[in-house]
Amino acid sequence: MAATIQARLDEETQAALERLVRDNGWTASQAIRECIREAAERHTAKPRPRFIGVGEFDSGLGDLATNKKHMQSFGVKSMGKGWRPPKESVE
Repeated sequence: MAATIQARLDEETQAALERLVRDNGWTASQAIRECIREAAERHTAKPRPRFIGVGEFDSGLGDLATNKKHMQSFGVKSMGKGWRPPKESVE
């Protein structure tokens, strides 16, 4: 489907359009279409950077972040022999 657009060009842009038409043997419409296509290729959305390792591992536990029982012994091994987690106080 073809669309018609109107654009106001300043003197510098008008001169550039006329050079494109003259140098390439295009019509003004062809020159504008070509420039829009080139601009669209240059300005395509770039993929977002990814953090290495994010989303790569699956523990198999759907509630790992919200269930406290999964964190009960977390860090015990690195604290050395004989270390025990503090008793929880009930108030």
